[in-house]
Amino acid sequence: MSFPAMAEPDVLVVAPEPDLRAELVADLTGGGYRVTALATGAAAVRVLDERVIDLVVVDRDTPDLARLGRQRSAFPARPPVLCVTACEFLGELVPVLGTRVEDYVTKPWRGPELLARAQVLLRDRGPADVLRHGDLLLDGATRQGWRGGRALELTPAEYRLLRHLLRNAGRVLSKGQLARQVWDEPRADATVDRLVSRLRRKVDRSGPALIFTHRGLGYRLGFGR
Repeated sequence: MSFPAMAEPDVLVVAPEPDLRAELVADLTGGGYRVTALATGAAAVRVLDERVIDLVVVDRDTPDLARLGRQRSAFPARPPVLCVTACEFLGELVPVLGTRVEDYVTKPWRGPELLARAQVLLRDRGPADVLRHGDLLLDGATRQGWRGGRALELTPAEYRLLRHLLRNAGRVLSKGQLARQVWDEPRADATVDRLVSRLRRKVDRSGPALIFTHRGLGYRLGFGR
């Protein structure tokens, strides 16, 4: 069974000033990254809710930057944050973006410095976390899943749920356990049921069932009942 090669990292650039935004995009795409560029923190929150992003590069002068730091859902996959700023040290950024700021470059930056810091942040995320169960594979480096060699289009929440099920293959996990893993907080059973149902449709579409319901107990990923 063969799988596609790992894709280049997805980087989200957030900067309100068009010329600065274009310069960041040029530097990062030139370094081999796949870049999405936005002008506001609110737009970034929406993208981070919908997609898995590997690195966020954000301009400190973004007007609604605090929203990006406050809203937990802005970081569903916990990407590292690289800030472009006039600040002289990282501590000045924490009150605005919180502890999710891992590094920064000062204006005006140099392209090689930006790329070097981005590379370090992506490298420091740790070794690839590859999980397998039969013909199901989940690659933590790319946050991509495959079943029988077919790519699974996973949302961030579906990715985290599948990762937890794979790491606990064979065990029955309650809805409360799954809610804490996916959202880090309690959620209604019906919300968990809907997420598991969506994931099951993707994972079990082209092969024998791997995700099972244990009525009154929870869910299990494994072979057979």
